[in-house]
Amino acid sequence: MATSLWKKIAAIFTDASSAQASASKPGAVDGAPQQNQAGVDGVDLGAQQPVPQKVQCISPAGLHQMAYRTWGDPQNPKVLLCVHGLTRRGTDFYALAQAMSDEYFVVCPDVVGRGDSDYLSDPMYYGVPQYVSDMVTLIARLAPKQLDFFGTSMGGLIGMVLAGLEHQPIRRLLLNDVGPRIEFAFLSRLMTYLGKPVVFSNQEEALQYANTLTQTFGRHTPEQLRLLNLPQLMQRNQEWVMHYDPKISVPLMAQNPMTAAAGELALWKSFDNIKIKTLVARGVESDLLSPATVEEMCRRNPYVSAVEIPEAGHAPAFILSEQIAVARKFFTS
Repeated sequence: MATSLWKKIAAIFTDASSAQASASKPGAVDGAPQQNQAGVDGVDLGAQQPVPQKVQCISPAGLHQMAYRTWGDPQNPKVLLCVHGLTRRGTDFYALAQAMSDEYFVVCPDVVGRGDSDYLSDPMYYGVPQYVSDMVTLIARLAPKQLDFFGTSMGGLIGMVLAGLEHQPIRRLLLNDVGPRIEFAFLSRLMTYLGKPVVFSNQEEALQYANTLTQTFGRHTPEQLRLLNLPQLMQRNQEWVMHYDPKISVPLMAQNPMTAAAGELALWKSFDNIKIKTLVARGVESDLLSPATVEEMCRRNPYVSAVEIPEAGHAPAFILSEQIAVARKFFTS
């Protein structure tokens, strides 16, 4: 499906001519521990995360399973698909999903290599083309009559590419702090932790580390951070580690200036092809999405509008009531 376009997009995280590497999937681990907390901003945060379901997907390296969690009535013909950032997982949307489940059947996948999903045997396929393919498989299973898409960071790139394809299924697209151009300042910060193995002796130490990585998400209480970041941790061999395959960094490390430039051009091409109502939500302190890029996005595509999220950088977590209200207004108005 649109193979030539996907090969161009692969330059974002993938240089197909780079040497191949392999990754192995660890044993099954519960990545979403039970949480008993009081409600925040009117959302029942004491509710246990839904049990994950799985859909079988395919890559050039073979078959894999992608996990996803759902909120709301599965008979609802209106589906809201929420896709997370590079090192995150679908549980990030616990508050947004619960809040929007009165209007939608909300579906939040763990992109392959994260959370309860399988790891790829060849990490060079950790890239936007594979992720788009997996989303198409998931959408085919869901068979929605109406599909809206909320994408944070990497999830927004997935939505952007999907929405730019011919016969695409999305009605409305919200890009959370991402666009075709990714600022070098963000990439520099990302490289300080991506793919580096971190191991902790106890859960609290691991949680403190995860909390430091989400300082740019906005101003949140310790309780909110705990609910956001506990699912990012898993216990393995009496130690605590992050939930994702460290080798998701392999394609990114293989980039060079030429492939990065080609990737940005391909993303602009996908963006220019979008013909649906699109909202760009930028954290005012973002180091990934610049005001200049947002301005260019609105100038180039008449279907695009923008809003700034105060007191947040990359990327707004959308667990606060005022942020959820932005999404609700866009999708339901």
